[in-house]
Amino acid sequence: MMTEHACLRDMVMDGDFAPPLPEGRSTRARQNGVVQPLLTDLYQITMAYAYWKSGKIADNAVFDLYFRKNPFQGEFTIFAGLEECLKFLENFQYSDSDIEYLRKTLPPTIEAEFYTFLRQLTVKDVTVYAIDEGSVVFPRVPLLRVEGPLIVVQLLETTLLTLVNYASLMATNAARYRMAAGRHIQLLEFGLRRAQGPDGGLSASKYSYVGGFDGTSNVLAGKLFNIPVKGTHAHSYVTSFLDMSELRTKTLAHRETGQEHDVLALSSAWRKRLALLLETLENEASDGEMAAMISFAIAFPEGFMALVDTSGLLNFCAVALSLNDLGYRAIGIRIDSGDLAYLSNKARETFAKVAQTYNIPWFEKLSIVASNDINEETILSLNEQGHKIDCFGIGTHLVTCQRQPALGCVYKMVEINGQPRIKLSQDVAKVTMPGRKDAYRLFGADGHALIDLLQRSVESAPKVGEKVLCRHPFQESKRAYVIPTRVEPLYKVYWQGGQVCQPIPALDEVRARVQSSLHTLRQDHKRNLNPTPYKVSVSVDLYSFIHELWLQNAPIGELS
Repeated sequence: MMTEHACLRDMVMDGDFAPPLPEGRSTRARQNGVVQPLLTDLYQITMAYAYWKSGKIADNAVFDLYFRKNPFQGEFTIFAGLEECLKFLENFQYSDSDIEYLRKTLPPTIEAEFYTFLRQLTVKDVTVYAIDEGSVVFPRVPLLRVEGPLIVVQLLETTLLTLVNYASLMATNAARYRMAAGRHIQLLEFGLRRAQGPDGGLSASKYSYVGGFDGTSNVLAGKLFNIPVKGTHAHSYVTSFLDMSELRTKTLAHRETGQEHDVLALSSAWRKRLALLLETLENEASDGEMAAMISFAIAFPEGFMALVDTSGLLNFCAVALSLNDLGYRAIGIRIDSGDLAYLSNKARETFAKVAQTYNIPWFEKLSIVASNDINEETILSLNEQGHKIDCFGIGTHLVTCQRQPALGCVYKMVEINGQPRIKLSQDVAKVTMPGRKDAYRLFGADGHALIDLLQRSVESAPKVGEKVLCRHPFQESKRAYVIPTRVEPLYKVYWQGGQVCQPIPALDEVRARVQSSLHTLRQDHKRNLNPTPYKVSVSVDLYSFIHELWLQNAPIGELS
């Protein structure tokens, strides 16, 4: 009998878990069948019924999706997840089984006509304005502006938030690792086994690549997203060999001549010679480890990379030189424990000595990969210690975003039926900015971004060379004039009339945009320690609009 888990698995793999696509819609939406209208909070559906019951079917609303604070004690965020939001909209439709489930779950007093209304609901009247995915973004600037029928845009809230929150957090975390490591160090994501479930693992692989990582160990992510996949072997492979007698295959064909050679004999001879060169005892090297390396080298002569510790260098070099005798080049080693700075320097010195002694120049440049519970601070510390690592494999701290597990995006109504709405709070950070707004990025003479400016959509866009007064939204004394040398409108219409309105860039294009967008920021905004806050401002008109509404809506106290 098929289990529920197996049935669910087969539905997802077959692409049948998603509701049927309306005619003419892209099949791109089938990449994640779990993202569907019921991937939401119950109160969205109960509110939808209350709206419907109150006769608000024809009401139209505007919602802003934004965050209030940059993550990881930094001063920038990378916007990601837009493509998945558009896939969700392409596929938005309640299925018969969805409606049947809701009938059983919601109170019996709910009228049957409401379920008919839900079944026929579409997003053809919704319009979504968005910043380009992969852009650097800042608090309070809406990432998405969602306009349309109140009931529909309310039902979109939770799903849009879950698609943007983790994606943006993950891409930002990855971008920070990339900046810490530098441009010339490879970064590989090794976090699947530590991620929050399968979907979390796939999302981590995808958005770490967007943020600047070079590859992943996650094979399914490689298939789905065309991300380079990388990997070596685990400790278990080494410990599965006790000694040389367990080598069932000992020969390998020469790369050019095709003649078979005994790799065990070659490696044993090299180990004797290297023990003298490296001033170490041959009997301290593990025969089981050497057998494992020979076995792996015979299996992958063009891609031999071995997991080693300090004592394993002798065995690795012996096997690598044997491969060299047969016309192959080893790739390098992976260090997974111990003092990474010391071990990487020791390995590099060993490789250099072998290269010089035997006149094999490429041997000095063998790759050194490190993977040992590495985080951003670890990389910065290793930089200070002068490590010789070429590549970091990073798992737990990357994919779980341990320094900050959530971004905290919110989705707030700012307009209903053409009337602006403001949410007041004793915490000024939670006061919303009302009405439809457009966002612009203003650049200075040095080419760097100076400030983001929010203004009412009815205002004219700021112009190059013209003085603009930029105000803090809530602090009256904070204001400054800016004369921009370049003005970049941040919003494009991405969804309108039931379809995607912009070309959807490939993942590599989004990845490139992350780096180019970060390049527009001054270095002091990006530094790890005490970065300078990037300014987000409002126009004079929006400032006055906010404070007028605030006074209109704030209760007047009474003293007695």
